[in-house]
Amino acid sequence: MQELFKGGWIMLPLLICSIVAVGVIIERFLFFRRIKTTDAAEQVLVLAEQGRIAEVRDISNKAALPVVRVLAAGIVCPGSLSQVMEAASILELAAMRRGMPVLDTIVTLSPLLGLLGTIVGMINSFQIMAVSGMGHPHAVTGGVAEALIATATGITIAVIALIPYNYFIARIERETELIEYYASQLEIVLGKSAKEQST
Repeated sequence: MQELFKGGWIMLPLLICSIVAVGVIIERFLFFRRIKTTDAAEQVLVLAEQGRIAEVRDISNKAALPVVRVLAAGIVCPGSLSQVMEAASILELAAMRRGMPVLDTIVTLSPLLGLLGTIVGMINSFQIMAVSGMGHPHAVTGGVAEALIATATGITIAVIALIPYNYFIARIERETELIEYYASQLEIVLGKSAKEQST
């Protein structure tokens, strides 16, 4: 721990960034692990076509998948199908995006904090040089080495946070596409059912 704080006071905000990043990554990983893709959406479409609404509610409660919850919301209120599914999808996407702005900020901020720490460390090294002269090169080079610890730490935090961030963004895009696809399919299915009932 003592070696870590050789980078100066800037190591404290970098430590906070790393703790927050790890917390968000673990929480989001557990969240996306719970919403693994299943064939529940296909079952909902089949049940909707057959008019078995009670079973759709059971599946939506058991599956707890965003796409299934959006479809279930539309089936419960078929009169305003598009609007209800759009509102439900906004809520689901907001839940999936939770924590992403924080992770994005940490990815951007950490290298900048590291660079700031290095600049402050270099200023301190030059001040030592101004006071003691060139007769103590170890004091100067030691200060420069310590200053670079902050940059290395900031870049390391950003790299480690960037990989899961991109993975989570890809998962959100995939879930969004699934919601749009199955919502369109549900509209087609319910439209066919309504035509069949009217004839």
